[in-house]
Amino acid sequence: MKEQVQEIVDKWGEVEGFSGVISVSGDDGVIYQKAFGYRNKAEELPNTVDTAFAIASGTKLFTALAACKLIDEGKLALSDKIWNVLPYDLKEVDKDVTVEHLLTHTSGVGDYIDEEADSEYFDILKLYENHPSFKWTSLESYLPMIVDLRPKFKPGERVGYSNAGFILLGLIIESVSKMSYHEYIKENIIQPLNLNHTGFYPLNNLPKNSALGYISDDDGDGDPGTTTNILFMPIIGGSDGGIFTCADDLDTLWKAIMSDRIFSAKMRELFFTPHEDFGLGVYLDENEGKKVYFTVGGDYGVDFVSAYFPSTRIIVSALGNTEINTFPLMEKLFEVVS
Repeated sequence: MKEQVQEIVDKWGEVEGFSGVISVSGDDGVIYQKAFGYRNKAEELPNTVDTAFAIASGTKLFTALAACKLIDEGKLALSDKIWNVLPYDLKEVDKDVTVEHLLTHTSGVGDYIDEEADSEYFDILKLYENHPSFKWTSLESYLPMIVDLRPKFKPGERVGYSNAGFILLGLIIESVSKMSYHEYIKENIIQPLNLNHTGFYPLNNLPKNSALGYISDDDGDGDPGTTTNILFMPIIGGSDGGIFTCADDLDTLWKAIMSDRIFSAKMRELFFTPHEDFGLGVYLDENEGKKVYFTVGGDYGVDFVSAYFPSTRIIVSALGNTEINTFPLMEKLFEVVS
């Protein structure tokens, strides 16, 4: 398998000009791991296999784990209506929205970044004009961008990927735990699991060996330029996106989930119970009887996929600091490792 993986990755990396880390591991440790490109182009500092990358919406996995931990502890319930949990005037948010709706992307909450909209790119630029991203320092700062939006559909009517829903989920974690979202994730997931290069790092104060994100050139060819993404991203990540992590920490996280170190076996089964394409905050897929659980993220200067294959207990991750799409690579790797 190692030779097959190496051939696929090396060939793809040469063609696409990938910048980041590709990692494949199993029960016996690393099967393949390689870094490409630079974490800092101006100073020609290369990415290494332990470089930390922003993973955008991959953060939703951490948020879902935190919420399900609270549910497992009896401090929260899937059936809880969020109006009864949150101490805010949620205005236009439907009063029937539950915690389960948020976790399964079936809430219909109006989205401040609506990834179903054709005009998403221009909507984000307009959003940043009205709400400068350097002010997005707490989850409460997101509320004015959410609560006045009309619902997209009735709760439970369909699946509709929701960033706003996971902001609300983060606020629920704060309300129930009496801690800030960032502190809760740090004290209940990052520190207990010894995720040594994972955290909500401010973009203007990144720690050592963290990758800058590079946005595409203006000529439209999609190739990464030398401009960083700091003006196009929240200054610090929220519960819907923005955490930094590395390949080894992702391996540790997946193994902790599957060995019931975060919550009970009963909660784990519920976590991976299908609701169309989602479990409780994690993507699910099955092809010819082969299951895969995965999380993804993409944003300005960010490309991310991490997957766990329960039949082989293999973990595959791609962490990139440009906008080069790694899905074609991951599909090829999935065929080999599943």
